[in-house]
Amino acid sequence: MTTQITKAPQTPPAAPAARAGSRSRRWTPAKILLALGCALALVSVVRLITGADQLTSVGQIGAALELAVPIGLAGLAGLWSERAGVVNIGLEGMMILGTFGAGWLGWQTNPWLGLICGIAFGVIGGLVHAVATVTFGVDHIVSGVAINLLALGATQYLAKISFTTGDAVDQGGNPKQSPPAESLGDITVPGLSDGLGSVAKHHWFVVSDLAGLLGGLVTGLSVITVVAVVLFVGSWLLLWRTAFGLRLRSCGENPVAAESLGVHVYSYKYAAVAVSGGLAGLGGAFLALVNSHIYLEGQTGGRGYIGLAAMIFGNWRPGGLAMGAGLFGYADALQLRNGGETVHALLLLLVVLLALLAGWKLYRKALWQGVTSAVIAVAVLAWYLLTDSVPGDFVGATPYVVTLLVLSLSAQRLRMPRADGMRYRKGQGT
Repeated sequence: MTTQITKAPQTPPAAPAARAGSRSRRWTPAKILLALGCALALVSVVRLITGADQLTSVGQIGAALELAVPIGLAGLAGLWSERAGVVNIGLEGMMILGTFGAGWLGWQTNPWLGLICGIAFGVIGGLVHAVATVTFGVDHIVSGVAINLLALGATQYLAKISFTTGDAVDQGGNPKQSPPAESLGDITVPGLSDGLGSVAKHHWFVVSDLAGLLGGLVTGLSVITVVAVVLFVGSWLLLWRTAFGLRLRSCGENPVAAESLGVHVYSYKYAAVAVSGGLAGLGGAFLALVNSHIYLEGQTGGRGYIGLAAMIFGNWRPGGLAMGAGLFGYADALQLRNGGETVHALLLLLVVLLALLAGWKLYRKALWQGVTSAVIAVAVLAWYLLTDSVPGDFVGATPYVVTLLVLSLSAQRLRMPRADGMRYRKGQGT
């Protein structure tokens, strides 16, 4: 009599499947282009229905890009710092230092030296934050708030003693602003700019919208805008494609493990926060030398905090951050250039987006979220149908409302660096 032994089938490991699923959810270039194409078509439909031709005009896109640059630079500054494990709430203060440094030296010498001075002032703010958080272990939030307050007080004091005497007063200086500096100049691609602008004025479906988008990207570009694009691409290459970037990011994920592999964690944190301060200072210098040509008290307008929101929306990655900054800059430009009537057209776009979100949530069996989105869509549709324009107070709040909506919709997919904001001491793993 023989006994037959049946071997139990082995269960395949789940990890490869999980990795494949994760891979399928990544944003490939093809998916990004498809999403951008769908968004452009949707905006074009809304433009045709509402008659709000300014939604994709060359001027609107150019203004949106100009307003997005300081937000994007602030967000990129936060990304460098937080990828190394240091939360940088002090971005607003570092931008304030950058505005003063650029306006102060830009007026006395030339705007290029002012630009360098703005970056240097931002680096000083970043190094102060690094000393407090990395060396002395001060809570990152407390240190950032302190830098914001100190930067505001210091620049107010320095403005009073720098712009209220001698030639400064004669040239328009006062305790709240510097005399004007010269322009850095801008870049326009001849021929292409005029051609795209002409196509955009025909208001054709999608074609004119695409022409307006491209025309805004080649008309009246500031030199700092081009530099900002290079910095975004360079940051991605440096942080995700080099050994230096891998070591820096390891300090934000697991500094103890990084130290055990020979990484000098303190040095990388200092370098990241210094670069963060310099980028924030560059964003402030942009405001002082491009937007207004003067240092003006309060001209940052909370852009450091909006930059942090764009960084979170972008999931601590340069590509997503750039899209977030562009979205906030677009909303800001829309309310500044066109007022309540054009913002009113966006209500219809919001209805469509909320309806799509409701359908997606219901498809994914998220009943409560789907029903909530549908109810809000109906309410916004009623608002759109029963009114002709949006009240002025709400128009001014458009960028901040967009910030809240974007963060609330993207909160479920976020993953910050694991050691972000944690105190670290050399040798604490031994």
